[in-house]
Amino acid sequence: MLGLMQVVSRRKFVGQLLGVTAMTAFAGYPVWETRHLVVNRLKVALPRLPESLSGLKIAFLADIHVGPFLSAHYLRKVVNRINSLGADLIALGGDYVHREGKYIASTVTELARLSAPLGVFSVLGNHDYYAGSDLTLSELARNGLPCLVNRGQRITRGADSFWLGGVDDLCRGTPAPEMALKGVRPDEAVVLLSHCPDVAETLEDERVGLMLCGHTHGGQIRLPFIGSPIIPSRYGQKYASGLVQAPKTQCFVTRGVGTIFPPIRLNCPPEIALLTLTA
Repeated sequence: MLGLMQVVSRRKFVGQLLGVTAMTAFAGYPVWETRHLVVNRLKVALPRLPESLSGLKIAFLADIHVGPFLSAHYLRKVVNRINSLGADLIALGGDYVHREGKYIASTVTELARLSAPLGVFSVLGNHDYYAGSDLTLSELARNGLPCLVNRGQRITRGADSFWLGGVDDLCRGTPAPEMALKGVRPDEAVVLLSHCPDVAETLEDERVGLMLCGHTHGGQIRLPFIGSPIIPSRYGQKYASGLVQAPKTQCFVTRGVGTIFPPIRLNCPPEIALLTLTA
């Protein structure tokens, strides 16, 4: 009888231990996933892109949110990962820090290590306004990272080129696509950076062949059959993440690198996007 009771007790103990282990793992996984950075590689056909530029690679990241939930040490790993991808151009989609200006200088200094033959370009996000847009713009300029706030420029490789434009943040600034596209030729391929993807819904200029956006974080939590319970977009799940067809253009929305509160991710890992443009 005593031996039987000991066996039952051991089984009960093992069962309880497994239960606690499973609960701990389940509770810890969403935190672990916030650092499970992936590279999302995809090909995107860009209208009017010269054949000689077909295969051009753009590395795109947004929503870094350096601050209480993402450290400068982790950002260094992100920068190293991007530099290892061999992109021709790097685009930054805003929200570099989490609300507070004290993180801006060190964050932008680290981002200045990014390197690509055709350059590194940026736009502002809503958190960059919370932290201080003037300070952010000043640090970006000081570190040689052009910020395309309602402006653009021609990107040239060899004898051919395309236009890269950027608009202001929709939440805190005033996006002006017409200013970002000033100087675009009628037959020119155009990529437009915008922190918030909702800009794509009101864009009227059909010369824009691709928009690169962030802001939504993919919702951070994605549930089976439901999707993300919360998407910071007027258009809901449409602009959660991935390549989306907007009224006048196609729009790629990245899940971003960092998080806001709660600092967890579930079935929505952080990403760097590596887009290969095709003619």
